Amino acid sequence: MLSRLRGKDVFINCPFDDAYKPTFHAILFAVYYLGFAARCALEVDDASELRLDKIMRIIGQCAYGVHDISSVGLSTGTNLPRFNMPLELGLYLGCKRFGGGMQHKKACLILDTDPYRYRAFISDISGQDIHPHKGEPKRAIAAVRNWLASVSKTKGLPGGADIAARYARFIKDLPRICTKLKRRPKDLTFADFSEMVEIWLKAAR
Repeated sequence: MLSRLRGKDVFINCPFDDAYKPTFHAILFAVYYLGFAARCALEVDDASELRLDKIMRIIGQCAYGVHDISSVGLSTGTNLPRFNMPLELGLYLGCKRFGGGMQHKKACLILDTDPYRYRAFISDISGQDIHPHKGEPKRAIAAVRNWLASVSKTKGLPGGADIAARYARFIKDLPRICTKLKRRPKDLTFADFSEMVEIWLKAAR
C-alpha cells in the first residue's frame, strides 16, 4: 500500500557525485527556502531496507519530484553509463499513473543540461517539457523556483535571483556553521546539509 501523499515533500532524483554536488546543494537549498521539504534516497541509511523499496516508499510519499537526467556520460571505472536517474523518473511517472488514490496529483520537473539532448538517450519522454540548467546551480535554482511556484500555486515566493543570492551567502557562511557544530563541509551527509540549511534559514529570518 502506498503511503499518504505529503503536500510539501519534494523527491530529489539526481546524480550524487562530487561534480554535480554544487547543483544538488543549490536545489536542496531552494526547496527548503521556498518552504518545502527535500527527500531523496540518501536520507536514511538503513541496511534492513532494500534500496529500491526505500526509493519507492519515498516516491509514494512525495507530491512533487525534481528529476535531473543530465548524467549520461560513461563511468571512467566501468565505461558504462548509470541509469539510476531514468529508472527513478520512470518509477515516479508510473506511481502517478497507476498508484491510485491521490497519487495522480503528483507533479514533476525534469532537468537536463540542454533542452533537447534527452532525445538521443530517452526519447520516450518526448512531448514533456525539459528544463535546461547548463550545469549552472543558479539556473537550476530558477527552474525549481518557477516550477514549484506554478505547480503548488503558492503566492508570494521570492524569485530565482534572490534565492541564488541567498544560497551564495549560505555557502559563504557554511564553514562557520560547520565549525560551531564540529563538522567538516566536505563530510556532510544529506541529513547534515539539510540541517545546516534549516539552521541558516532560521537565523536569517
